[in-house]
Amino acid sequence: MRTCRLLARMFLGAVAAAGMQIAMAAPVVVGQVGPMSGLEANQGRAYAAGMQLLFAGVNKAGGVHGHTFTLVRKDDGGRPEDTVSVTLQMLAQDKPMLLAGYFGNRNIRDLVATGVLEKNRIALVGYRTTEIRPETPFLYNVRAALRDEINKLTEHLATIGITRLGLFYEDGPGAGPLIAAAEEAAAKARGTIIAKAPYAAGTNQVSAAIAEFTVKTPQAIIMVASGAAAAGFIEQYRAAGGTAQLFAHSGADIEQLSKRLAEEQMHGVAIAQVTPSPYKISSRLAKEFTDAVANAEKLEVPVSYAMIEGYINAKVIVEAVRRQGARPTREGMAVALDGMDNYNLGGYVVAFKPGMRTGSKFVELSIISGSGKIRQ
Repeated sequence: MRTCRLLARMFLGAVAAAGMQIAMAAPVVVGQVGPMSGLEANQGRAYAAGMQLLFAGVNKAGGVHGHTFTLVRKDDGGRPEDTVSVTLQMLAQDKPMLLAGYFGNRNIRDLVATGVLEKNRIALVGYRTTEIRPETPFLYNVRAALRDEINKLTEHLATIGITRLGLFYEDGPGAGPLIAAAEEAAAKARGTIIAKAPYAAGTNQVSAAIAEFTVKTPQAIIMVASGAAAAGFIEQYRAAGGTAQLFAHSGADIEQLSKRLAEEQMHGVAIAQVTPSPYKISSRLAKEFTDAVANAEKLEVPVSYAMIEGYINAKVIVEAVRRQGARPTREGMAVALDGMDNYNLGGYVVAFKPGMRTGSKFVELSIISGSGKIRQ
């Protein structure tokens, strides 16, 4: 009889504990303010789709410590002033635990300048810019730094004997550090940047840059530009008879370029990529992503590099929540991320620590073949 009472108490205790855990579990709201319309809408929507793909799989499996994930996304059209105002609105209305998937140089710069991240003790995980940014509290990225991409491009050019380089970039306050980094990387590879030409921020106005490179005739041009600006540049540069080899940083969006440009315009274009290819199974991470895509009921947008980057970003977010246990918080997200010193996602490693919030060193090159196919 005494044993039966003991077992009953143990059973009731377990039920109560499970009930408390269920009661404490709540959706982890992830807020994205990004370009769902405008010049960079393809990438903004693909990044969101990648995050949603991962969150849907985690939720279907029961969540993390009972917590499920809800992605709330809002459109800023690529406009920096809307990035700030919509983020403030989201913080007040949707109460996100963290932010993710932001785009744009001035968008990120203005958001950080408001102090909203530190004031709300909220992390922003995953963003895309064409600037070399200083390390900033509460601002984390799961991709390699732009400096790493530029180093990869100039090292590759050095191996094929190309030393006279051009630099096409977005104008703005971040242009100075970018130019300095490009010149330093070129010098290390025994090359020289003989021509530099900007385009106006937030546009795809490239005519003046094309005129500059037509006069200076570099052997290769490194494009640190948005997808829309890079596509416009390639199209008009080739039409003007430009013959330099063209190398782009990862933000150029290889899918957008391939869709917009003719095969002869794209032939030989190389693009730095900061994630494994979403088109082939080259690692455990790539296989997991491919399987998730195959099992998805419906994808909002086609598979792309931006989508797998969003997927990676969501995996890092889920891991940060898992490390906090039963009661994740905004403040706890930053602590968990700062302690993520060697998180292997399956062939792709993310490492953060205080003062180091650029989490990856992964960079490889994609080259477009004569038939318009992507090859590593």
